[in-house]
Amino acid sequence: MAKAPKVLRTVPSLRQALARTRKAGGKIALVPTMGALHRGHLAMVAEEKQRTHMVVVSIFVNPTQFAPNEDFDSYPRTFKKDIAALSEAKVDFVWAPTPAVMYPEGFVTRLVPKGAALAGLEDKFRPHFFGGVATVVAKLFTQTQPDFALFGQKDYQQLRVVTQMAKDLDLGVKVVGIPTVREKDGLALSSRNVYLSVAERAAAPALYRVLKASAARIKRAEPIAMVMEEGAHEITRAGFAVDYLEARHALTLAPVVTRKDGPIRLLVAAKIGKTRLIDNLAV
Repeated sequence: MAKAPKVLRTVPSLRQALARTRKAGGKIALVPTMGALHRGHLAMVAEEKQRTHMVVVSIFVNPTQFAPNEDFDSYPRTFKKDIAALSEAKVDFVWAPTPAVMYPEGFVTRLVPKGAALAGLEDKFRPHFFGGVATVVAKLFTQTQPDFALFGQKDYQQLRVVTQMAKDLDLGVKVVGIPTVREKDGLALSSRNVYLSVAERAAAPALYRVLKASAARIKRAEPIAMVMEEGAHEITRAGFAVDYLEARHALTLAPVVTRKDGPIRLLVAAKIGKTRLIDNLAV
């Protein structure tokens, strides 16, 4: 039976656990998660194992990035299953603070990111989100002081926000984006996929199908606005309510009009039933 990672609950115990590796000059990597781990998370762990001496996975369902009408209370929590998976992956430590540890009484500081955080994508529909993400990730970085931190590219706007935040605040961590892990039919792995009914799960791959087809059309120099409009109609026909399907500059997330406007990333968010899914793809 694989050895279980040590679960750490306080900042002093975390720093003490990492001190030996840091003193010996070893590299430390962090995979921030909210638990309910899937193959995408484990792919990031495997990537970390190749580049560092010690791997820390954080598990914390962050209340400050959920609005009152969102799914904080029902968000899947599978801690025992997660620990078993991380044991098989040979993770060294799990950082699992409580909300009282992360946001103790009297906590009043909150980051307000701009730039990619105000691109009119996720922020348009979840205006509270990136402030909560930036604040908790900044805390995770200062708590663990990792050399590397890995984030999935599925949450692409989040990746851009966190990358810029770490750079702007001189946090000394290299943020690495890991390609999205998908099911065989193209659906991006997500902890929220468990919410999908059988019929919704059958329809869900339409997002990736439209992204691939749209990217191919843009590469053929078809007008971007037309491609996005027709792609959104196809997603709607598959049973989704579309929040956005956008072509954006891959680094700044600024709108693009033609292929000459820079490296392009297609981003989509849409709701089917009660489940909101996001995805993206490079052109």
